[in-house]
Amino acid sequence: MRIGITIWLCLLLYQCSIAQVKLPQIVRDSMILQRNVKIKIWGWASPGEKLSISFNEKKVKAVADKNGKWLAFLPPMKSGGPYTMTIDASNHISIKEILIGDVWLCSGQSNMVHQMILHPELYEKDAASANYPDIRQFWIPTLTDLQAPRDDLPTGYWKWANPQDVQQFSVVAYFFGKMLHEKYHVPIGLINASVGGPPVECWTSEEGLKQFPSVMSTVEKNKDTAYVNETNRAAALRNANRPRPNDKGLIGPIPWYDTAYTPKGWRNINVPGYWEDQGVKDLNGIVWYRKEVDVPRSMTNVPAKIRMGRIVDADLFYVNGKLVGNTTYQYPQRRYTLPAGLLHTGKNLLVIKVTNTAGKGGFLPDKPYYLAANGDTIDLKGDWQYKVGDVFPPREDFGGGGIALDYQPTALYNAMIAPLTNYAIRGVIWYQGEGNTGRPSEYQERLTAMINDWRSHWQQGDFPFLYVQLPNFGDMQYLPSESGWATLRDQQRKTLSVPKTAMAVAIDLGDWNELHPDRKKEIGERLALAAMKISYGEKNIVYSGPLYQSAKIDSNKIIIRFSNTGSGLITIDGEEPGEFAIAGPDKKFVWAKAKIEGDRVVVWNDSVSSPIYVRYAWADCPVNANLYNKEGLPASPFETGSLEQ
Repeated sequence: MRIGITIWLCLLLYQCSIAQVKLPQIVRDSMILQRNVKIKIWGWASPGEKLSISFNEKKVKAVADKNGKWLAFLPPMKSGGPYTMTIDASNHISIKEILIGDVWLCSGQSNMVHQMILHPELYEKDAASANYPDIRQFWIPTLTDLQAPRDDLPTGYWKWANPQDVQQFSVVAYFFGKMLHEKYHVPIGLINASVGGPPVECWTSEEGLKQFPSVMSTVEKNKDTAYVNETNRAAALRNANRPRPNDKGLIGPIPWYDTAYTPKGWRNINVPGYWEDQGVKDLNGIVWYRKEVDVPRSMTNVPAKIRMGRIVDADLFYVNGKLVGNTTYQYPQRRYTLPAGLLHTGKNLLVIKVTNTAGKGGFLPDKPYYLAANGDTIDLKGDWQYKVGDVFPPREDFGGGGIALDYQPTALYNAMIAPLTNYAIRGVIWYQGEGNTGRPSEYQERLTAMINDWRSHWQQGDFPFLYVQLPNFGDMQYLPSESGWATLRDQQRKTLSVPKTAMAVAIDLGDWNELHPDRKKEIGERLALAAMKISYGEKNIVYSGPLYQSAKIDSNKIIIRFSNTGSGLITIDGEEPGEFAIAGPDKKFVWAKAKIEGDRVVVWNDSVSSPIYVRYAWADCPVNANLYNKEGLPASPFETGSLEQ
C-alpha cells in the first residue's frame, strides 16, 4: 500500500514538474490572423515537449527547444471564420472565435491613442451605430523596459466594434479599419500600441539605433538599473522637499467651493483667457474661479452637462458645493455631467479650482463654454471672479526631474513592440512626430531607421508603412517665419523616399489651440486611401494630395511641379494659392504671388529678382493653406531647398 502511494506521489510530482504549454497574450480568443501569409503560432513549454496544432483543417507539429520556446508555421489561408484552434501537448488549449483577415499595427503618440470616448460630440452617432463583429482591436497599455526586448505582454484582449467596446477604440484606427472593411469585406484587426508624448527613438530597437552614437550612449547608461533608480530616487527626494501646497481655498473654516462661503477680496476676470494676459504676472499656482448663474426651472430635475473648453493645467469643478469633475492635465476637453436635481431654479454657484505649474494658466479661447440641459443652454463665457489660493516657488529651485521611463530610447519597443514581431501583419499606420518637434531636422533619418528596424524584426519584407503628417497647431503668424513644426512636416514628406510608404496630409484637420484635434475620422480615412493604393494595389485611386516634385527658375519666377495632382490642382476656396513664400540667396522669405498652371504652380515676388527658395505652408499653423487636388486632398507643406545652379 505504501509503495503504491509513493509511486502515485512520484507520478504526481513528475506531472507538476512539466511546464504546461503557454501562449503569448495576443494569441487568444477572438484574435484576427493575417490572411495569405504563413501564420506563426508560438509559445512556451517544457524543453523537448511535442505539440500538435490543429486549425481550419490544417495540422502542424512543433517541439519546444532547450529553452522551452516553440514556434509553428501554419500555411497561408484565405479570409474567413470564425474558426477554433486547438493545441495539444501536456495540456489542451482551445482558442475560439478566430477570424482570418488583415491585421494592422497602429502606433505612435497620443493622437493615435485618442479613443472614441474622448470625442463624444463629433462621434457619438458613429459609436452608437457601431456593429462590426469583424473589426477588432487589441489594446496594449503603456509598458516600458530599458534592459532588453520582452517575450510577451502582461495581458490583453481582442474586442469587437460594438457601441460599448468601440468607445475604447482609437478614433484614427477605427475609421481606418471601418473604411477598409466596408471596401474589401474582410475582417480587420487593429493592434494598438501607442503612448502619448514620447519621441520616435523610444519605439526603435537597440539594433535600429546603432547609427546614432548619442542615442546609444543613453541606451547603455539606462541599462544600469542602479543609475536609473538612484536618479529617480534623488528626483523624488527633491520633489518631497518642495513646499506642499498651502491652498487658502481649503484651509479656512469654510472652503471656497462651499455655498456657505462668503467671498471677500475676489477680482473680476474673463473666461476664456489666461490670467497672465489679464493683469496677473508669471503666476504658477492655484487660482480659484467662481460664477453665479441663473438657471430656469426647465433645466432642473434633469441631467445636465457642462462644457468648459480646455483648462491649463488641472481642475476641480464644483456645482453648488458638489464636486462634478476633475481632470489632472491640460489636454482633455472638460466635459462634465451633472446628475438630475443638482441644479435648482434661480442662482447656482459654479466654482473651479485651477492648478497651473508652468507657462500661462487659465482657460483656452476658441472652445465651448456652456451649461446645457433639457434643450436649453446657458453661455458660461464672460465675467467670472478669481482669487489666488497658493503661489508655487520656481521649479528650478529644486533641481531637475528624474528619468521618464516611457521617454527613453528602446523602452517602448522592448515592452510593447518586441512581443508582437512573430504576429503576422498587413502593415503599419503611424501617427507621431510631436515628440520630436524640438529636434525636427533629425526626424527623417530617425523615422527611416525605425521603419527599417521594424521590417527587419518582422521578417515580412517591406510591409506598407503609412503615416500622418503633423496637422496645423499653434499660434497663427501672418509673416513668413521659421517653424519647428513645418521643418518636421518636411522631414516627414522626405521620408516618402522609403519604399512602400505613404503619408496622410493633415494640414487642414488641426486646431490652432488643440494638440488633440477632434477631426480624426478624416485622418483615418486618408490613411485608408493610402492603404488601398500601397497595400491593396488599387491603380486608379487618388490617395494623396499634391506633393512637391521639382522646381526650376524662370527669370524672376519659380515654377513648381507636383505629383498626386489627381484630376487637377485647385484652391479649396477659389482664391489664388496662398501661403507661398519666396527668397533669394539671403533666404529672407517674403510672401509670393502664385498661380496654378496645369500641374504646376508659378511663384514670384517682384521685389525678389533672383529667387532660389520657395516654401509652402511653412508655419506651425498656416493661415491659408488652400492648395488641393480636385479630389479634395490638401497639398503637403514643403521647402524646395536651394535651386541655385
